[in-house]
Amino acid sequence: MFGLIVAGRLVQTDFNQVSETQFLVNIPEADRINHVVIFMTGQTPFPDDLGGAVYFSWPRPEGPVWTLLGHISNSKPSVIFKIASLKTSGDDESAGNGPHFGDVSHQQSHLAQIGVSVEPLVQLSQQTPAPQVAASQAVPTFAEFSTKMAESLFNYASSFAQTQAQMTPQPTEQFVPLSTLNKWYDNFQRRLQQNPFFWKS
Repeated sequence: MFGLIVAGRLVQTDFNQVSETQFLVNIPEADRINHVVIFMTGQTPFPDDLGGAVYFSWPRPEGPVWTLLGHISNSKPSVIFKIASLKTSGDDESAGNGPHFGDVSHQQSHLAQIGVSVEPLVQLSQQTPAPQVAASQAVPTFAEFSTKMAESLFNYASSFAQTQAQMTPQPTEQFVPLSTLNKWYDNFQRRLQQNPFFWKS
């Protein structure tokens, strides 16, 4: 029903069904993996009104902690996820809120796991992936748009820049120094690079 692609490797379709609604696949030697593609093979579609929540687990001494990546469905049968930051972030608030995929644990230090949990589409639409996770094509697009928008605002506002000597006093008008806008732009760029979705918090 499901498939997994890691760049430079053969396609994996060896998902194990660990419960009535949960499927699990191991990813050996996962240290250098940055992206994964999860897809439906087309053999068996989801029943109406159901989809699959996709979770990722990186081995930790205390046992598997599941982090929500996103979801797939009949209308969205494949997606690419960037997982590089998940391999080092053990403090994520949303980690560990996912399901337990049976009692299947993976103590092997370089073995990651992907789990798919079949759930109602209504429930999937209300779930929020971990902040550092996004479908990889969405992050550059949003970051690029945000950068262009900020540059446009800065360029537009700076085209009206005047020195104090050039300004005509207008008691009812308020002015913002261009340096303030410049500081805002630098701060915005820094925050965007750290987390493209910082504006959600």
